[in-house]
Amino acid sequence: MTQPPPPRPQRLPRLDAHQRHRLGGAFAAGASAAEIYHSVRPGYPAEVIEVLAPDTGSRRALDVGAGTGLLTDQLVQAGYEVTALEPAAEMLGVLRRRHPLLTTIEARVEDLPAHRDVVAEHSIDLVTCGQAWHWIIPELGTQRLAEVLAPGGVLGIVEHQLDTSVPWVHRLSRIMHAGDVHPVEAPPQLGPGFSPPQRTGWHWEDSVTVPGLHALMATRSYHLRATETTREKMRANLDWYLLEHLGHATDSVLQLPYITSAWRSDLVS
Repeated sequence: MTQPPPPRPQRLPRLDAHQRHRLGGAFAAGASAAEIYHSVRPGYPAEVIEVLAPDTGSRRALDVGAGTGLLTDQLVQAGYEVTALEPAAEMLGVLRRRHPLLTTIEARVEDLPAHRDVVAEHSIDLVTCGQAWHWIIPELGTQRLAEVLAPGGVLGIVEHQLDTSVPWVHRLSRIMHAGDVHPVEAPPQLGPGFSPPQRTGWHWEDSVTVPGLHALMATRSYHLRATETTREKMRANLDWYLLEHLGHATDSVLQLPYITSAWRSDLVS
């Protein structure tokens, strides 16, 4: 008998400023970790940038929390003049090697006023934030972005998560401590100055191997902060689940379902 998917939580967890900085800092774990992150984290549906594009027709973008440049890639391909903002030097190093001509800033969005020589007030048409809004203090972050957006500008927040409505994926997310159990319909928290965020969503699948899932787990903040004893237990649990419980071979290719949400919010003040 088919079991119904597990219930999803009704609200998002709340992080204070200290927790956001501590957990977000887990990704500053060395260049090798940043390279792994870039190689195993999925990119974004091609339609994301089109959905978020401002009506002004101008193409000046600020990619906030740019990481290794997964969303930056698509902005560049869409013809945007991109400035990439990322606080982790190791992550930004990967982006810089891949896009040596891009303007980059090693800083948090809350510190944007210190970089007015690079990002002036009202100089940006589209701000994007992929997989990073949960590390940002919403009220202050929104204020800083409103200061740099030009009239008619857009804030676009993009989030991936595993599709945990699929029972085997829900259990996988728990083993990986992925945290991908947030309701996809819950809009991001924003401060004043922006229209209510409007969602466009996609369901899609990424082809992964068993070693690829191990590498994906290794990029999660829980794994990065864990002791080696905890990591060994996580690896053993993942192997048991995939190889013994689900019966996959080591070289099996699995179709891992994802949900992507792109939230568009227009500057109104």
